[in-house]
Amino acid sequence: MTGPRVLYVTGWCRSGTTMIGNLLNELDGVVHVGELHYLWRNGVIGTGTNTVCGCAEPVLDCPLWSKVLGLTGGADLLATARLWASAQDLLVRTRHTARRLRPRQSPASRELAARMTRLYAAVAEVSGAHTIVDSSKFPAEAALLAATGEVDLRVLHVVRDPRAVANSWLRPKDYIPAMSAARSTWYWTGFNAASELVCQRNPATSARLRYEDFARDPRGGVEDILRLLGLRAEPPISADGTATLGVNHTVTGNPDRFAHGRVQVRRDDRWRRDLPKRAGSTATALASPLLGRYGYPLRRASVP
Repeated sequence: MTGPRVLYVTGWCRSGTTMIGNLLNELDGVVHVGELHYLWRNGVIGTGTNTVCGCAEPVLDCPLWSKVLGLTGGADLLATARLWASAQDLLVRTRHTARRLRPRQSPASRELAARMTRLYAAVAEVSGAHTIVDSSKFPAEAALLAATGEVDLRVLHVVRDPRAVANSWLRPKDYIPAMSAARSTWYWTGFNAASELVCQRNPATSARLRYEDFARDPRGGVEDILRLLGLRAEPPISADGTATLGVNHTVTGNPDRFAHGRVQVRRDDRWRRDLPKRAGSTATALASPLLGRYGYPLRRASVP
């Protein structure tokens, strides 16, 4: 393995991955890059949901990403970005996960893995980090990196109760539009099932973290991640879930990535009260094959 150490976070959105990544970003030698998968589509082509870095500068003007793109974009940055986006659509969508886990990969897949490795290496060079946290959550990308062995890969599978996820998606959030319970749970089931394939194939370098467990004991959750990474460091969060976040350089992700200063990690169970009955039934039915595996009951208990 010649590439840098990469913690690839997989699972589905609205599961706390942005907060987890930004906490790790506070450690010396660790950089959280957000959903790096969208660097080219959002940051360069400008067709995604958001073109602003976590530092509040446009990605193209960001002091980190402008240098990284200078190292990896070639003479025609826009042409390179379109090539990346085309390769991603062709090779690493969620339905491609099982194929990307195979030991033998096509020349196109190997070229994409090599491109990803060069991008991670550029991030490490510019940031000075030894560990990169990529919260893109595309299990097929993690599968490709694992199969080709281009980087020192660790996979963190983060999962949250699909009813809570569905309730969060029912509300738009800044630049992210709302999504129905059926659609969000369809994605939840597909992304988590694909993530299971990756982790089962690579048990020694993978771990699962439930949002509910992390929210109950965020310091303990960070300690578990540090063990997965083989890092000895003090978790940048107190026992009561309080942390102070600095500026980050996340490409895109949950709008909460712009939160700086003192934050409090707390469990959000509003879905038990607010999620419409029909939406809850839909989410439960679609996610039922995986609920028991992650320790989630079929029935929801109400909260005051």
